[in-house]
Amino acid sequence: MSGSNWALRGGIVVDARGVRQADVVVAGDSILDVGDVAGGVPSIDVSGCFVLPGLVDIQVHFRTPGGESSETMESGAAAAALGGVTACVMMPNTDPVIDSVEMVREVGRRARGLPCDVVTSAAVTVGRAGERLTDIEALYAEGVRIFTDDGTAVANAALMRAALAATVALPGAVVAQHAEDADLVGVGALNEGRVAARLGLIGRPREAEEVIVARDLILARHTGGRYHVLHLSTAEALGLVRSARAAGVRVTAEVTPQHLLLTEDDVERLGTSGKMNPPLREMYDVAALLDGVRDGSIDAIATDHAPHDAVSKSRPLAEAPPGMLGVETAAAVVFSELVATGALGLQRAAVLLSSNPARIAGLHGPGGHGGPVVPGASANLVVIDPNAPWVVTGDELASRSRNTPWQGKELSARVRHTVLRGRFTVRDGHLVA
Repeated sequence: MSGSNWALRGGIVVDARGVRQADVVVAGDSILDVGDVAGGVPSIDVSGCFVLPGLVDIQVHFRTPGGESSETMESGAAAAALGGVTACVMMPNTDPVIDSVEMVREVGRRARGLPCDVVTSAAVTVGRAGERLTDIEALYAEGVRIFTDDGTAVANAALMRAALAATVALPGAVVAQHAEDADLVGVGALNEGRVAARLGLIGRPREAEEVIVARDLILARHTGGRYHVLHLSTAEALGLVRSARAAGVRVTAEVTPQHLLLTEDDVERLGTSGKMNPPLREMYDVAALLDGVRDGSIDAIATDHAPHDAVSKSRPLAEAPPGMLGVETAAAVVFSELVATGALGLQRAAVLLSSNPARIAGLHGPGGHGGPVVPGASANLVVIDPNAPWVVTGDELASRSRNTPWQGKELSARVRHTVLRGRFTVRDGHLVA
């Protein structure tokens, strides 16, 4: 229906402004009107469905360059679109590392024409080696807004301090940290606790996260820099974020769907598909994180979509690489397991999956993503059917990899349509060529 006015008719519009039943009329790449307005234009009946701003995933690994056997930007973007995502942010721990203007430009070139807007973060340190800062100002001028050595923490406090200080003069820039102290986690495979002990495996202690978050919040407070905690996983680290924010520190945090729903006990059932860093924690962490997404202490839900080829994931648990698929299933999981059960409010889910992550990554604003569904806004939209049962099957996902923690799980909600700048990228659950 691109190229002429058309409408989504009868849906329940959900955004940061509220929840209301309304038609959404699209003209070109923008929203023309919202209300009881679908008469006279071609329309698609979305009665009973939720119409949200397109989802924004601010932590994905599309393995390009260097890991294309596990994922490509094309397969990753297809999975994202099928998951209702209209924009996502790639992490820079590729091979070679995305740490230069040239690499950022190359990613941008490869992203053209994909069914999801794919932008990249850039490394904080050259080669993610933790020895010297990248040219943050030049990378910022090229459009980078998130700087991170994701996969490892920036261990050197002086470098972290300098990176945070650099964000003060760069509006919208943020340093995002994978908060695990390398000396504490060592070669740990999963949460340090009863499951690791039962399996005879080295664990990753929760203190490893708390130590890094505490240090970085101190540095952010003294520099005035902007700090973001990637995939927060422990109750203690969440408490630190709450306290720092109350004291005026510029801090945001994200959590993954798996950390909101799974625990270390699930690793025995899932095997290597249940292994990730930071690891799945304990039930009291899950309860704390749920409180955090409800009360606003946690700002965003991001997937940490981390595909790995079957050979890598077939290794023993201690040796297999960490990571789970997520970008295609996140919306369905959140709406099935949290919204439908009443554990998370409908509007809050939209804020966590769309408007807040867009703001964190600098993807909001005129013509951007995550804004309210109002006339004049860019027509980046997702339609989620809350009554569309399906069973997650790794072989049927768009990713090149199969390491989903939701294999065999029946979900009640599914993305029906995804619209990027007025054009369907997914229609009736199928990718549009």
